[in-house]
Amino acid sequence: MLLEYAAIATMIFVTTLVAVIAIVLGSLFGPKRPSAKKMMPYESGMNPIGPGTRRIPVRFYLIAVLFILFDIEVVFFIPWALIFNDFVKQGDGVFVFVEMVTFISILLVGYIYAWKKGALEWE
Repeated sequence: MLLEYAAIATMIFVTTLVAVIAIVLGSLFGPKRPSAKKMMPYESGMNPIGPGTRRIPVRFYLIAVLFILFDIEVVFFIPWALIFNDFVKQGDGVFVFVEMVTFISILLVGYIYAWKKGALEWE
């Protein structure tokens, strides 16, 4: 049974090995001529103004997390849509449809809650 995963394990091993070799060769043989100008942080070709670390409002993180959360949950629609027709042919279409409606309603409750709390407002 584990033999079926040998190709995947080999691919992961080979790609990791190639990445490590590329990084090591680049650091060994790459040019190393640092200067003050080269070591400056790059910001669209302009000299940086102020400190590199600034306080970012929590609202930014909240919107980013909500986006990722809802985006990942929406990805579950794709496999469901692909297999739904097979379940309809087997006679289980109503059950699968009710399960997806339940999933969507849970998502909708969370979305409405975040909307009412003002988590989606950008100022």
